[in-house]
Amino acid sequence: MANTSDIKKGLCIIYNNDTFKVIEFQHVKPGKGPAFVRTKLKSLTNGKVLDNTFSAGHKIDEVRVETRKYQYLYKEGDTTYHFMNNTDYSQISLEKDFLDSPDLMKEGEILTVVVRAEDELPLSVEMPASVILEVTHTEPGIKGNTATNATKPATVETGASVNVPLFINEGDKIKIETDKGTYQERVKE
Repeated sequence: MANTSDIKKGLCIIYNNDTFKVIEFQHVKPGKGPAFVRTKLKSLTNGKVLDNTFSAGHKIDEVRVETRKYQYLYKEGDTTYHFMNNTDYSQISLEKDFLDSPDLMKEGEILTVVVRAEDELPLSVEMPASVILEVTHTEPGIKGNTATNATKPATVETGASVNVPLFINEGDKIKIETDKGTYQERVKE
């Protein structure tokens, strides 16, 4: 049994007879009245996201989880993703709802799968903080159109669309922040 001071990003809890993962949280101490924790929770069974506020000191049921390294193998159809455990080579398949940003996953990439300790049930897939992907399509930047932070859409090798600065061209490798799906920098190799 934990309380609101233990809430952190990625924590898995039981709330309203469902298992949720904390996506965002903010401890709030108003000038008047008691402190509270504002959270954004994602259901690990159906993928729905809900906002919830816990009063300070509220008891929460924490789910004991373990993390394992899995390699992303391939996507089947539009919703099923296949992974292989790096230690025993067993394979699992997960639905799109379990994944935070499936459009940024590249085949062969090593990811962390969170499983419930009691029954080995996969709960979610955690992406690395950033990924490096190659730009496969983007319009050329127009010279002289860089007065303010101008961006243009670009398609990367996984099919995701990301807004990038005008100087990025097809074939460039870029670093993308997986939490927000935003461009960070161009990678020179």
